Amino acid sequence: MTEAAFRDEQVLISAEELASDPGAHTVLHATVAFPKPRFDGDYRPESGYATWRAAHIPGSVHADLLGGFSAPGTDLHFSRPAPDDLAAALAELGVTPDTDLVIYDDGGMTWASRLWWMLRNIGVSARVLDGGFARWTALDLPVETGDAAERTATTSRTGLPDHGLWRDRDDVLAVVSGDAPGTLVCALDAEQFAGTATTRYARRGHISGSRNLPAKSLLGDGVLRSTDRIAELAEQALADASRPLILYCGGGVSACLVALALVRTGHDDIAVYDGSLEEWTADPALPMRTLGEREGRRMMRCPRS
Repeated sequence: MTEAAFRDEQVLISAEELASDPGAHTVLHATVAFPKPRFDGDYRPESGYATWRAAHIPGSVHADLLGGFSAPGTDLHFSRPAPDDLAAALAELGVTPDTDLVIYDDGGMTWASRLWWMLRNIGVSARVLDGGFARWTALDLPVETGDAAERTATTSRTGLPDHGLWRDRDDVLAVVSGDAPGTLVCALDAEQFAGTATTRYARRGHISGSRNLPAKSLLGDGVLRSTDRIAELAEQALADASRPLILYCGGGVSACLVALALVRTGHDDIAVYDGSLEEWTADPALPMRTLGEREGRRMMRCPRS
């Protein structure tokens, strides 16, 4: 784990590269099981350990984003741990200071990006597997099943930095009220942004004043689009947007995939609202907006691959 470069960093690794020298990397699986909502407010994330146990990249280990990789004692399902607590969670998995970390998931790279962003915030370098487990299996690469081999915990690092890549409720409220600069960017699909689809959260729609750059629009055939294409999509959604960009979604997960994509194109004035809509919509006093069907159709949709 080395201090992450904060511009033009190589943030992805291909399945082919990982498979060519698997012993050179420590591979973390970051999936969370997250069923689609049956009705508004139906929020049911579950540990992805069973998914990992059923089939995983050989030698990988599950990193529980609902457990050790989430802050305890909050009302939210996903909250970033303090830097030293995050380092301790890594140490429990046997991650050492010189580890070459690769993170993957079974969920469109969003969960892996969440863990990647948490690590980036404390200066720990990692790469996300482009295309995730879906592409790994599509290439017929080796797969294991069953429980993990026992790993020896390492000594936890302390005193790690906080690079300020996260924002909280009051930071977002300051932008909405015009008391602080910045642009809010919603990473949910256009229908979620418009409020025309069933939501997992307490209220439909988006935080007032937001732009929409759906995380799914940045993928093509399951892998991240080219930097040129991502730059085009970002320009369409964020033209004339003031900085910093504060990304959010439902639980601070899909927003991290947008963050990863924007970092690849050279953006560095980015933060993620950790509590996102799970926190924001729970307070009826905080402003939300929905769009009519006709207006919603004009929002950005995921392009065809």
